[in-house]
Amino acid sequence: MSVKLISRLHEHRQWVNLALIASAEMLSEAQRKQTFKIGQGSIWKSLLHLYAAEYVWLEALLGDDSPTLPGDLPEELPGNQKGSGAIESFAELKQNWAELDQRWNRYLDQLTDDSLEEIVNKRSTSSGKGKIHQTKRYDVLLHVCTHAQYTTAQVVNMLRQVGAKTLPDTMLISMARKQMALISDQD
Repeated sequence: MSVKLISRLHEHRQWVNLALIASAEMLSEAQRKQTFKIGQGSIWKSLLHLYAAEYVWLEALLGDDSPTLPGDLPEELPGNQKGSGAIESFAELKQNWAELDQRWNRYLDQLTDDSLEEIVNKRSTSSGKGKIHQTKRYDVLLHVCTHAQYTTAQVVNMLRQVGAKTLPDTMLISMARKQMALISDQD
């Protein structure tokens, strides 16, 4: 497993998150909070969960074995926002996510291939709830990306159902092609 591959997957995760945020920003508050029987139950709750999962996993990677997003109740799924200090607006979520992306980028920049083999401890809020699991760092980093893709598919489905005019392009190949086009344009 290489840092270069892990970093590329996280670059794609962040690119997709920006596309999801842009699509959700075009919706009304009612559309973002419309209920569905998929994901976390709404676009809003699913975006909160996606953001919170990225937050708690970064904290775990940094050494906190029981991380909780501010505003969440501990030992419940990330993004529950049932506690004090919960995220109250889309603008606040967007700002917090931009700051989290900067933290992620700093973290990814300092990774080494050897550090990918290290063990990360994290108390589970889902499977094996309450148990502290040990996982290789590279598996955690891959999980953050695959979880993001899973949740992204749910959000795109909800966007389609609320009648979003433009659905986000979430394919890695699309990101790569756009980046290559920018490089070609600079030549």
